[in-house]
Order: sequence, then structure tokens, then C-alpha cells
Amino acid sequence: MTRVLVAGDHFVTPTLIVEALRDRLGSAMTTLDIHELTLPWPHTPFGPVAEVDEASGDEETLVAAVAGAEIAITQMAPFTARVLAAAPSLRLVVVCRGGPVNVNLDAARAAGVSVRATPGRNAVAAAEHTIALLLAALRQIPDIHNGVRAGQWRSDLYALDAVGSELSGATVGLIGYGAIGQRVGRILSAFDATVLVHDPYAPDVASVGLDELLERSAAVSLHARLTPETAGMVGAKELARLPRGAVLVNTARGGLLDYEAVVDALESGHLGGAAFDVYAEEPIPPASRLLTAPRVVLTPHLAGATRQTAERAARLAAEEVAAHLHS
Repeated sequence: MTRVLVAGDHFVTPTLIVEALRDRLGSAMTTLDIHELTLPWPHTPFGPVAEVDEASGDEETLVAAVAGAEIAITQMAPFTARVLAAAPSLRLVVVCRGGPVNVNLDAARAAGVSVRATPGRNAVAAAEHTIALLLAALRQIPDIHNGVRAGQWRSDLYALDAVGSELSGATVGLIGYGAIGQRVGRILSAFDATVLVHDPYAPDVASVGLDELLERSAAVSLHARLTPETAGMVGAKELARLPRGAVLVNTARGGLLDYEAVVDALESGHLGGAAFDVYAEEPIPPASRLLTAPRVVLTPHLAGATRQTAERAARLAAEEVAAHLHS
């Protein structure tokens, strides 16, 4: 029997993962000795655990749960050096997210543990959320909604200097063109928008320079990975290149963007609107200027939060387990 730890949470649940394994493996499920653990995320925020980041739970619980396991499937469990050292039988860790940020990869490599992730699991959800945020910012839907609920019926918003903009005919710049950026681009094309891309590493796409993209775009959406090269890639200097009244969206990583410079641009009127799902610090600190900035739409890092994302992550994880068992 192959002992398997299924360390799910309240999003990618243990039940979801086990069902995906059963669907993929069929009769081979009888060869697995499955042990389930439910971690507290998202009822309790994730965070750093020892040397890994964006993790849920604690080392002590995981050390006990992973004992004797050859395979572990999780989304948020902290696979630290200490945990890996306590699991000499472990050969495979599958992380149900785009990247294994909650795994000490150096320690896993030294221990002979293969680490797999499920990239693309949330591409559909994140792309659709990006478009929703872009439309909300272009038309200032949250502010108008709140006004109606407060008893306001503002016909003055029909004034030419108060109305929003359309996506049709607009030029929208995408910084980063991976699975999410590509899907956003296809959706924008269906709106009859013109799409510009800045991604020097994307194959089969005409990538323009960052300065050119900023200068030509009525709206910009960030989809780059956060690396030493991309950290802080959009700051005051880059924002100044945008046409006055442009809209900025970030559903990628907070570290790509200088949010203080964004608030300055919103307050000065240079930015016509902004919409964010990710931030330099999460949760947003109570004193953050973002919370009082004008024309900004904020969601709490849930662009990928759909049932289909969780189901897709479980299915992709089951594929990785099947490949391991058949190798």
C-alpha cells in the first residue's frame, strides 16, 4: 500500500482531492492508504511558516500527519526543511496552486522529493475577474452602486466629464502574457479592444516595449510573475507615461506595483481609475491610503476563487499522482 497524505483546506478540500483521485485512478485507488488533514485556510489567513511563505497550518501538525507518507497532496501545508526531514518516505509533493511557494524546494531536492504544482488551475477565474475589475473601474460601478443604495439618483453622471469609457475600440496593454494574460487578451478581443503585450519571454506574440505600451494604452492590466527583475516595475515614472485618465488593474502580484505612486496618480487625477486584487501587504493595513483613494476598486485577493478552480486543481493534482504511480 502507498500511504498518501491529503492535506486540503476549506477551498481545495480533502474530499475534492480524494474524489479526483478516485476518478483518475479507478481500481488503482485500492492500492492507496489515504490519510486526510483539513488545514484552516481560508477561515484563518495564510502567512509565513518558518522559511516558507503563503502557508496554512503549523509544522508540528504536518510532521505528525506526513509520517510514513510517500505522496502528499496539499494547497497550503508548510513543507519546510523540518517537515521534509521528518518524512524520509516522502517521494512526491503535489501543490494545488500555480507554484509551490509553501515548499522549501532546496530541502526537497536534497531529500530526493519531487515537487509538482498545478499551473493554470485558476487562469479562467483570474482572467474573468480581471475583466470584471476593468469594467468596474472604467464605469465606476462600485461607487455608483453605493450611491444608489444611499438614496442617490445622480443624473449628473451623464455629464461628459463624468461618464466612463468603453472597452470597444480602446487600446488595452497587458504586462505579462502567460496563461492568464493570454485569456484576458482573448476576452478583450471579443470586446473589440486593441490588445498590446509587453512580455519579452512570451513566444509567438509581438511584444512591445514597456514605455510604448504605457504611452499607447487607455487601460493597463498586470499579469507578470513577481521576480527580482519585475519587482516594482511600475512606479511613478511609468505611471506618468500613461495617458491622462487611463485605468490600471493588478490581479497578479502586489510587488509589481508602487501603490503609493498609484494613490498619488489617482489623487492628482492623472489615473482615471484603478482596480486591484493583490497588494504589497495583505491584508491591506488600516492606515493604507488605498482605502481612501478616489476611483479605486478593491477585492481581497480572490480573483481565482471559483468552485471550478478548486475542482481543476484537484484534477491536475490527481494527474500528477497518476504519473508518479505509473513511472
